[in-house]
Amino acid sequence: MESGNIFSIFEQTSPVNHNIDLVIKPGSETSSYFYVINKDYKSYKNQKIANNESSYITLSETGEYEIIVYEFINGEQKETRSGIYKIDKDAPVIEVDDILVTMQQGASYDIMGGVKAHDKQDGDLTGKLKTNAKDLDFTTLGLKRLVYSVSDEAGNITAKTVNVNVTRGTTSSLLIVQSVIIFILFVIILLIFRLRKSIRIEKRISKFAIDPIYDKSESLFGKVLKLYYRFLTKVRNVISGFVTLKKYSKKYDKYVYIVNRVYKDGLDFVASKIVMAFLFVFIAAFSKTLQYQLLRIYEIGLPLLAGFFVPDIVYAISYKRYKSKIENDLLQAIMIMNNAFKSGRSITQAIELVTTELDGPISEQFKKLYMEINLGLSIEDAFKRLEERLPLEEVSYLTASITILNKTGGNIIKVFTSIENTLFNKKKLKLELKSLTGSSRVISYILFAVPILFAVFITVLDSTYFVPFFTTSLGLILLGVMIVIYVVYIIFVIKIMKVKI
Repeated sequence: MESGNIFSIFEQTSPVNHNIDLVIKPGSETSSYFYVINKDYKSYKNQKIANNESSYITLSETGEYEIIVYEFINGEQKETRSGIYKIDKDAPVIEVDDILVTMQQGASYDIMGGVKAHDKQDGDLTGKLKTNAKDLDFTTLGLKRLVYSVSDEAGNITAKTVNVNVTRGTTSSLLIVQSVIIFILFVIILLIFRLRKSIRIEKRISKFAIDPIYDKSESLFGKVLKLYYRFLTKVRNVISGFVTLKKYSKKYDKYVYIVNRVYKDGLDFVASKIVMAFLFVFIAAFSKTLQYQLLRIYEIGLPLLAGFFVPDIVYAISYKRYKSKIENDLLQAIMIMNNAFKSGRSITQAIELVTTELDGPISEQFKKLYMEINLGLSIEDAFKRLEERLPLEEVSYLTASITILNKTGGNIIKVFTSIENTLFNKKKLKLELKSLTGSSRVISYILFAVPILFAVFITVLDSTYFVPFFTTSLGLILLGVMIVIYVVYIIFVIKIMKVKI
């Protein structure tokens, strides 16, 4: 019997990407046999057969195989080796520098630049890469899908798609934007140097001059702030003609003389929000200009919205701190008034004592209260105006008590002692509740921040990861749904965590 005739497939040196089924058919003189399968030149499997029946073998994994058969014929052992069987089911890998490429209309594009292909068995396959570039027109605007494909010797095929976005030529527009931004920065730097020079000159000659009685000199920050408020006034005059913005500004009236003492009404706050929005856009445009790019539509919208609504967070935090300070100091004010009543002083004298003993916002409010009473306003009306300025439950208790005592009379010391005990117990309960819910609040804050931090980290690692959310209609829909779910989640958690006392 000739060597190799016992194998239905003697060898397959050219690699294939499918299973290899072969049969071992020993001769009629064979009493028994066993075979050994070597994979990648290492023993992989062996099998002993007690007769001369055929053996069916399936080779299914990637690798190089060889089969050795040992036959026992008339007490002698005969060795038969097969050829080499090669199986390659590993697809090649295509590597590209960027899956989203932006090019200007009319510019040249190196299709093979930064593209590589390799295979575990065949090695470098970059020279065998094929593309559909002939079917694409890079001279027209729009998104082009450039497909790279490569196949190895076994027939495994891999494809990779690169989105090429052809945009209008922005070289001239970019140069104009760069020039304007550089000019503005140059003017700002020049003004700063001039101011610094004048300050240095003033310091040098000040030792030889007599100090004026009234020092009207202004710091650099003061001058910049004055220019800002002057510009803000112009913006306010422009938006004052819009009815919608005037209605919208009413919600900011409560911040007047609390968050910012310079602003006169809610329109000033709205004007500052508009200025801040355009400042955010300017910063974004400047950062993109440094990268020799122009802002896209969605890249303008995001900083515009962020700049418009970020001040709301600042205002809300400042107002919350103000209210917290008032609530904490109000108990002290009532204690001072109660002690004043115990020593035989009147309501007006008790109010005056609060203005001298305390400082901060509560002192300012009681100074206004004291001034209104001295100007002829009744005590009841003065306290009602205090309640309007400070819409707090504690102030309502105080106003109601003073009004009732003025109308019906009564023991003012007992009433104020009762108010003092009530507010003290309420404050104590708030502190206990805050300590009990502290861990839950920390967890909720972490859960609020995790999605944002995750998006930031992913963007740092791969700047193009979230691009489909802004460049495709489905991505925009999913982005809107995610934002709505996130906002609803925050509102829902805040509602659960909020406990009214």
